[in-house]
Amino acid sequence: MMKQYYSDVIQFRGTHYDFGYHQGLMLRDSSILPNRERQWKPRQHRHFIVDENRFINIMTDLSPLILEEIEGLADALGMEAEEAIRQFGGFYMEYVTSGCSIFTGSDFMVRNYDSHPKGYEGRYTFYQPTDGGYAVIGPSMQITGRIDGMNEKGLAMGYNFTHSKKSGDGFICNMIGRLILENCADVHEAAELLKEIPHRHSFSYPILDPSGISYVVEASPRRVVIREANVCTNHFHILNEENRYRQEETRGREERIMTRQQDAGNAYESYKIMNDPAHGVFSNKYDASAGTIHTSVYFPRELKAWFAMGPDREPVIFDFARWLDGEDVYVKQIKGMLEFDRPFVNMG
Repeated sequence: MMKQYYSDVIQFRGTHYDFGYHQGLMLRDSSILPNRERQWKPRQHRHFIVDENRFINIMTDLSPLILEEIEGLADALGMEAEEAIRQFGGFYMEYVTSGCSIFTGSDFMVRNYDSHPKGYEGRYTFYQPTDGGYAVIGPSMQITGRIDGMNEKGLAMGYNFTHSKKSGDGFICNMIGRLILENCADVHEAAELLKEIPHRHSFSYPILDPSGISYVVEASPRRVVIREANVCTNHFHILNEENRYRQEETRGREERIMTRQQDAGNAYESYKIMNDPAHGVFSNKYDASAGTIHTSVYFPRELKAWFAMGPDREPVIFDFARWLDGEDVYVKQIKGMLEFDRPFVNMG
């Protein structure tokens, strides 16, 4: 049975502290944090920060302004610093198994985000900082992180899960996405950052910039390698020792994408291959944490973004370049239908 879902569109220009405070005020009236806390409770022992000072020291070197955003969140929510870092730091957290598929052309990236709807927080964000760092558009996860996105330089990023076994001390995927988009101007800077930072789990990070160069960075807590590629699902090509035992589904999906995208003549046809279930890439396996929740498309040269929730939908089109020039978007919510019966955490 199809049920309606939505993401709220959030726009902000200002300092990181003020953005954090603004989000904190919104969260006080939202069901996101209470719902997420209930979901985390059975696994609570795995969610505490092991070393708060280590996180602060690493973030001070990498991206100190995000610490100010977390401080603003804490102040608005009346939250102790340790709890705010646990909630919003994207460090030492566990990650639910997910799918995800990404295809890049020379001038666009299209991405299916596959996961479990119960953890999806339903926030599509525009943020233009005034105190440093690049402006970013894209859906959020754990408030401060980004599931995928594009920055004002035209660097686009997504991530695909490989596994969470043999985890290490480090950042999880959505905070890594934010660090890339806020701090890197192109794929080369993004690749260098991915080599530098500690990784909690094993993920691939496809990246594309206006040059048309597309890399997939395979990252685990032990090793990071880079390959030039335009298709990515849920297995590594180089770090084979990090792959899960069963790879039939992810390799089959990769093959379907490669085969079908050969006949795509433009970005819209590529988008339809990912978003129309008839092509065998879009998934409705939500209970297995592998159902497609949204399809994103980013255009690095034009600075435009498309976004759709659920299958076989026309995308909402955002002109990020115009937004960067000061023109707010009028869309308040992005709505769609999923074959699932429980709400996102933002829906009460």
